[in-house]
Amino acid sequence: MTTPDAPVLLSLVQWLSPAFPTGAFAYSHGLEQAVAMGEITEAEGFGHWLTAILDHGTGWNDAVLLALALRPGADLTALNQTARALAGSAERLRETMDQGAAFAMARGQMGQADAVAESLPVAVGRAAGALGLPTQTVIALYLHAFASNLTSAAVRFVPLGQAAGQKVLAAQHGRIAALAERAAGASLDDLGSGVFRAELHAMAHETLDVRIFKT
Repeated sequence: MTTPDAPVLLSLVQWLSPAFPTGAFAYSHGLEQAVAMGEITEAEGFGHWLTAILDHGTGWNDAVLLALALRPGADLTALNQTARALAGSAERLRETMDQGAAFAMARGQMGQADAVAESLPVAVGRAAGALGLPTQTVIALYLHAFASNLTSAAVRFVPLGQAAGQKVLAAQHGRIAALAERAAGASLDDLGSGVFRAELHAMAHETLDVRIFKT
């Protein structure tokens, strides 16, 4: 496998970093509701929750959608419609669509592309397809950014100590690498999720009286 040029790889790192203005910090992916209900109170509980989201929830579906969007000749319009259909609640839909639109707009303002209102994995796939990076690399960095944002939310709201949060995130590295490799060869038939409790939390969060996060 050819080692990617550093400037090319750093473009992707920049797009997926907390500094890139997608507003990711404002979304907890239902975590806030789980914490408010007393279901997640410490690092171990958060680790189990994050594992489920990556293996069987949005993490896996986004990885597959991103892999499909990276393929030459991909029908990005159809993939975006699929991503919308996979959102299990209004909050889930808002999360992926708002971040995807913000991602595209930020790149447009940098002179790299026009803003296209797409779900986040499709928007990232549209942009990263021109970089020529290995598919597994793009997916792994995307999933790590996703997990990092949720870890940051847990550190702020559970709350977890910084060291505890980083230990949970580090423990996911092997899983993220394996998911990226598996998703790289996946098809539409591999899409699907089974984290029903997390989806219910996302629905309940819409009416949470006092909240810090949008989702």
